[in-house]
Amino acid sequence: MSKTALITGIGGQDGAYLAQLLVGKGYKVFGTSRDAGVSRFDSLARLGVAGQVSLLSMAPNDFKSTLTAISKARPDEIYHLAGQTSVGLSFDQPSETIESITIGTLNILESLRFLALPARFYHASSSECFGDTAGEPADENTPFHPVSPYAVAKCAAHWLVRNYREANNIYAANGILFNHESELRPARFVTQKVVQAAYRISRGSPEKLTLGDLSMSRDWGWAPEYVDAMWRILQADQADDFVIATGEANSLQDFVKESFACYGLDWTEHVRHSDQLKRPNEIPWSQGKPEKAFKILGWHASKRMRDVVKILCDSQTPL
Repeated sequence: MSKTALITGIGGQDGAYLAQLLVGKGYKVFGTSRDAGVSRFDSLARLGVAGQVSLLSMAPNDFKSTLTAISKARPDEIYHLAGQTSVGLSFDQPSETIESITIGTLNILESLRFLALPARFYHASSSECFGDTAGEPADENTPFHPVSPYAVAKCAAHWLVRNYREANNIYAANGILFNHESELRPARFVTQKVVQAAYRISRGSPEKLTLGDLSMSRDWGWAPEYVDAMWRILQADQADDFVIATGEANSLQDFVKESFACYGLDWTEHVRHSDQLKRPNEIPWSQGKPEKAFKILGWHASKRMRDVVKILCDSQTPL
């Protein structure tokens, strides 16, 4: 018999790719949005699965709304991807960030406990929880040191998942995902900001791209591979927590250089630096160590930063 999955935040990058993956595996897929009747799901349409997903209205920070949606879907698997997703914005909207991430996760866990529903629960934890690891790759045993309201919220949600797993015998797992990109990323993310600016400049735009700290390093992967890891996490015999990453770190300057080189440009001629774009508390180094995911799940990233840059550059359309 086919399984049923519920994806919160289905309209985002990861939600759309995960929906595509699960539909392809024969799942009946439900997706949630705060107001499914008026929300746009352009990413689902772009991936060709908009008509194959049942949409529900659900506000994760409202317990009744969450309980009602889960009761309607009666899923075998829940993938919780909803919540405020911007680290930078979390400094300006800390209360909304904490509520949407932490309370949203708690309400789903409480709904599962209240309904005694034997669904497997995946929570989108984050590499931001680690903070600066001083050049060392982080694994599942690396201590958390959050340096933003977003990271604090993710840490709290992460530990709620572990608590409910241990105290209530709920199959609840954390995927500690490092940065992962695709064409579906909104333009406000720095990776898209860089690639789109490089493309426009290659087509004759006289603009200059202004960025903050170019020395910060990140572990960039390819989003469709990472949603496959999410699915694998919920197929494991036992619920657990997994770091999902490429294992390779590159600086933002490296990313910029590769992006402009895709269009035959020298980035130094088109990029400016501004301290005003720096976050109040930036992580200088972020790199994952995904050995556990390979050993238990058989998952590994096949695409690295340079592969991601090439795909993003190739996906740009003529002006």
